[in-house]
Amino acid sequence: MTGNCESTEKKIKRVTAVGLVANLILTVFKIIAGYFGNSQTVIADGIHSLSDSVTDIAVIVGSSFWSAPPDEEHPHGHRRIETFITAVIGVALLGVAFGIGRNAVVTFNDPDEAPTWIAFAAALISVIVKEALYQYTYRFGKKLKSSAVMANAWHHRSDAISSAPAAVAVIISMKLPDYPYIDNIGALLVSLFIVWTAFKISWDAILELTDIGADKAICESIECAAKGVIGVKSIHKCRTRKYGSGIQVDLHIQVDPEITVREGHAIGHKVEDELFKNHDVLDVIVHVEPFGEDGAEND
Repeated sequence: MTGNCESTEKKIKRVTAVGLVANLILTVFKIIAGYFGNSQTVIADGIHSLSDSVTDIAVIVGSSFWSAPPDEEHPHGHRRIETFITAVIGVALLGVAFGIGRNAVVTFNDPDEAPTWIAFAAALISVIVKEALYQYTYRFGKKLKSSAVMANAWHHRSDAISSAPAAVAVIISMKLPDYPYIDNIGALLVSLFIVWTAFKISWDAILELTDIGADKAICESIECAAKGVIGVKSIHKCRTRKYGSGIQVDLHIQVDPEITVREGHAIGHKVEDELFKNHDVLDVIVHVEPFGEDGAEND
């Protein structure tokens, strides 16, 4: 088990390190291109890439902790750390969006020179590189079932999405030099795209930290699988909660009241095995109750 955790941790770090290097290069390139190309939008986009670098580092460092096996202080493991980092990535994005939007509004009426082709080239290159990083990172995040890696992938895509209006704003500003505020509008659009991405990333993580249960369809599937085990007469209660890339299950099954404790215990183990085999279940607690007795209903 430990070997698998170490293997997953190494894959997460390798995938994220690729994004980190690319983000650092893009950050320097876009900020320099935005400065010399007279584009506030491209500079803002460069700062967005810098925020990507920060979250890349958070994932690389955090993966060492959430991949660790359970211990005495954390008997259920450390997967909540991954959820927490996912939420932090979303909050960090909101901060970036606020800074970019505020600067665009404050400087809205400040006259400036029209952007140049170097600013447009930087924005266009960013769209291509960041979309490629999104595809690469999201594919591995989904394969590894890592919410933090997939959140980081969406951070890459938010940069690609924000670079698109940045490129459009630069082109329009170049063609219409008498309207310098168009570049500011482009920066505001960038900030709105980032807000949307931040919400998408952080909301699910926040819900998980409040112990939200699995979807109704998943719960029904779990109950159906448990009912399929020989000896299970009925399902009295099924409680779930999301936990990192999987779910925890607290299941109350009802069995024939005339069987022995040993037989009931064996049926409970068969239910556990069935759920571990067919679902993204990380932990199962099966409570065995006598079928048809009033006491079970009040349990």
